[in-house]
Amino acid sequence: MTEVNKKYRLNSMEEPTDEMLQELMEDVAKAARESSAKAETELKRRLSETAHIIASRRLKRKTIAND
Repeated sequence: MTEVNKKYRLNSMEEPTDEMLQELMEDVAKAARESSAKAETELKRRLSETAHIIASRRLKRKTIAND
């Protein structure tokens, strides 16, 4: 969070300057990119975990079928 974010709130009675608004928008964009990256990392982790579980279960079934 930048100093502009700390100083200015959107419910403030004064209008932000163009520079303040630009910086606020950049902060929001940065936060959105970080959130998106975290979500994608978590998705990949869950997909990998699910693939591992499926592979383990298939191996168990194959082992049981061969007995």
